[in-house]
Amino acid sequence: MEKIISPSILSADFANLQREIERVQNAEWLHLDVMDGHFVPNLTIGPSVIRSLRQVTRHVLDVHLMISNPLFYAGEFARAGADLICFHLESDSDPSHVIDKIRRYGKKAGLAIKPGTPASALTPYLSQLDMVLVMTVEPGFGGQAFMYEMLPKLREVREIVDRSGNPDLLVQVDGGVKAETGRLCAEAGADVLVAGSFIFGHEDPAAQVELLRQC
Repeated sequence: MEKIISPSILSADFANLQREIERVQNAEWLHLDVMDGHFVPNLTIGPSVIRSLRQVTRHVLDVHLMISNPLFYAGEFARAGADLICFHLESDSDPSHVIDKIRRYGKKAGLAIKPGTPASALTPYLSQLDMVLVMTVEPGFGGQAFMYEMLPKLREVREIVDRSGNPDLLVQVDGGVKAETGRLCAEAGADVLVAGSFIFGHEDPAAQVELLRQC
């Protein structure tokens, strides 16, 4: 299976988002980090930004909710145009209830875990999901260094997913992904690579997408 590249707009030029997106047309997805200043110590975008981006791109909009109450907000992001909504197992909402709500809107559902959460915590939900996300940095800010100690957990997640009986379930990795770390993550079993500064911090983001794909 060819790896899916999901450039994170957290590292893009927010004054020129449409232009930035057009520079990564060769990527399959766009990763959109939503932070509430409570679950993580940062504030980013809301449904109105998702709605605006939906009007100017055909990319799969991969929305990552780093918020305390995804059950309350999932519908807003679904209506705004998200294709896949990924939320955190560590949030205050019941995961099954959030997944059900996302499904009612006809969207795909993902479940993310922080570095300190064991891979086994995902097991009860795997049959209900389209994607699991392994964070390789502490969520909250872009540009952080990759946590190499997460590679064994990524391999464990891959093994759990392969045994789950859900053949379409994807494994995504997010945090410090560059050429070298992207290769290591792919070898460990990641299907979807999220990269921000590695792509948008370069004068030719499209070339960086291809470089990551080749690695």
